[in-house]
Amino acid sequence: MRQGEEGRVVRIEGGWGLQRRLEALGVRVGVKIKKVSGHFMRGPVIARMGNTEVAIGWGMARRVMVEVL
Repeated sequence: MRQGEEGRVVRIEGGWGLQRRLEALGVRVGVKIKKVSGHFMRGPVIARMGNTEVAIGWGMARRVMVEVL
């Protein structure tokens, strides 16, 4: 996903620990998400879901599969 694009979370590729951690942040399958910013070479990704913005590490973010809308 590029900066400013919106999408819907379709799958989270990871174990139950990663899924629980992302769910606690509000990142769940079916949720509409917008990428606010991200660094070119790794670094944190900032995403907005509704009125909430969260920063997710690059390793976690790459395991969230999103369908771009």
